[in-house]
Amino acid sequence: MSQSAPSATLPPSQPQQSVAPIVIDSLVKTFGRVRAVDQLSFTVEPGRITGFLGPNGAGKSTTLRTLLGLVAATAGSATFGTLSYVELPQPQRTVGAVLEPAFHPGRSGRDHLRVLAATAGATDDRINQLLELVALADAADRRVGGYSLGMRQRLALAGALLGDPDYLILDEPANGLDPEGIRWLRGFLRAFAAPGRVVLMSSHILNEVEATVDDVVVINNGKLIRQAPMRELSTERAAIRLRVPEVAVAGPVLDGLGLSWRSAEDRSGTYLRVEGSDLAGLGRALFDAGVPVLELADLQVDLEAEFFALLGGEA
Repeated sequence: MSQSAPSATLPPSQPQQSVAPIVIDSLVKTFGRVRAVDQLSFTVEPGRITGFLGPNGAGKSTTLRTLLGLVAATAGSATFGTLSYVELPQPQRTVGAVLEPAFHPGRSGRDHLRVLAATAGATDDRINQLLELVALADAADRRVGGYSLGMRQRLALAGALLGDPDYLILDEPANGLDPEGIRWLRGFLRAFAAPGRVVLMSSHILNEVEATVDDVVVINNGKLIRQAPMRELSTERAAIRLRVPEVAVAGPVLDGLGLSWRSAEDRSGTYLRVEGSDLAGLGRALFDAGVPVLELADLQVDLEAEFFALLGGEA
């Protein structure tokens, strides 16, 4: 996929008016005896990218399908502000969605968009803009049956954008994209949300969205586990990795500073895990005390491990 900033081809327009949040309120959806979504409530704020996370079978797709009016809620509601999808006067010009992309294999990429454009009120110029945006202009007249998975993902995104919507709902949008395509997608989603529009994207792997989203909603077994800004997802306190030649020399210094520390192991051997200090402050204190330092670095929290910790090992 060619690497270019989204604004270079299709500058994100300002929303026509203030965009309301997505509101999931006490949502319940059952299929026979199976309760796929269970009293689920959360809010997706405009101007931010929200990651909708959970293992396979957690209820993510059912929630999104209910939000888009594809299945009826058993109880509760899923709305864009106060309106359900079926109440929106011009759905394609309000909401763009990619859940399970489907294409006629014998139809070209351009003709696929033309079929969708008829109800979205989009012109051929808009189609050409979007084909350029998703780097499919050169393949627009080829049959979709010959497209790779990543190309089909990008074509589906172009279809979702035909009506210049204020809401973008994506289910596993990075599936099939190469690293360059994933990087482009991140930049595009940020540009889309920046003017105050809403992005809700689901994934079952936290690391796919770690560098992209602002907020996360984590569910399992149809229930809300956690909603928080991405930076607050971790249940583990920030810490510093310290390597020194002699623990017996560094230990009293750390104790004197009132810091919590313990020995830990990684691939490189033993280190000291220090909590309750900032990197620069600890470095100065060790220097002033004459303690030799082999390594001093922020200890990166394994967010994927944190995700599974939130699920209590049930995933």
